[in-house]
Amino acid sequence: MIDRHQVLNQLREVRASVQDRTGELISTAMGFLGVPYRRGGNTADSGFDCSGFIRAIYGQTVGLALPRRANEQAEATEKIDKKDLQPGDLVFFNTMRRAYSHVGLYLGEGKFIHAPRSGAEVRVEDMSASYWKLRFNGARR
Repeated sequence: MIDRHQVLNQLREVRASVQDRTGELISTAMGFLGVPYRRGGNTADSGFDCSGFIRAIYGQTVGLALPRRANEQAEATEKIDKKDLQPGDLVFFNTMRRAYSHVGLYLGEGKFIHAPRSGAEVRVEDMSASYWKLRFNGARR
């Protein structure tokens, strides 16, 4: 027979663990604000490209080794509906005339953090801005 009290306690522990990890992901990402973009970059010292930024965040906080390229990160993660986005999820955009060519970390309230492009730095943006709204092409967890 299943002990409901024990199951509920386990669920509470799992939820707390997930919330802690999400907080860590976001905190780590925000700590990289202002780091310059560098194509192929995957460290704060050398600079980040979009997928190197995501890979570093997940590697440092969760110990998860995501693939190197944005499209590979999309393939390796679970597809979710935009309406189901939660902080810590990945958001993908078509910025180079191909699907999943850019990735960022969803922060909540329609905002995401990413390493945008050459000459720019890691920053937070609003997904409802026309540029991003037109190019959004998927969310993953």
